[in-house]
Amino acid sequence: MDLDRALRISAAGMSAQSTRLRVVAENLANRDSTGEAPGADPYRRRTVNFASRLDRALGADLVEVSRIGTQPGDFPTRYEPGHPAADARGYVKVPNIDSLVEVMDMREAQRSYSANLSVLETTRGMLSRAIEALR
Repeated sequence: MDLDRALRISAAGMSAQSTRLRVVAENLANRDSTGEAPGADPYRRRTVNFASRLDRALGADLVEVSRIGTQPGDFPTRYEPGHPAADARGYVKVPNIDSLVEVMDMREAQRSYSANLSVLETTRGMLSRAIEALR
């Protein structure tokens, strides 16, 4: 495997994980965002789907973000009769975000990003040593 290919594969992985980290941050920032009117839907958790794409020029499969979607399902409710978004019974729909799941996703994305960064740094070091050897 040539070094340019390793750099590009690592960069693609870092880009995908960077998007994932951004989406996790948005989810955590909006975990308390409810609707503004009675019965209105709150913020819905966003998810990232990855896909493998063949880069013919490079001759390798690269990871990419195929879709940023939303998590289906019902919203949990919380009893808050004084809330502006409360329905007639006093329940407010809250986002379908579990902070523990988001933190685990964040840690996994962080580790994947770090692994790709390590490959990138190692490859860059190999390139530097090869250039030094040629001098």
